[in-house]
Amino acid sequence: MKILIIITTNDPETVYNAMRLANLAIKKGDEVAVFMLGKGVLFEKISDPQFDVIGQINAFEGDFFV
Repeated sequence: MKILIIITTNDPETVYNAMRLANLAIKKGDEVAVFMLGKGVLFEKISDPQFDVIGQINAFEGDFFV
């Protein structure tokens, strides 16, 4: 299955959960693309001890567009 995820926020919990979903779909064999738009392009500045956003993004093996 082909999946497109569009992230338009820099809310740590939302971005973390979207990337968890993307990583799970990749592991299940789906083709996944993630687009960061709007405030989503600020993902590198997200710092939250509860949500490892950068870890999830670094683990992602699909197409990633900013």
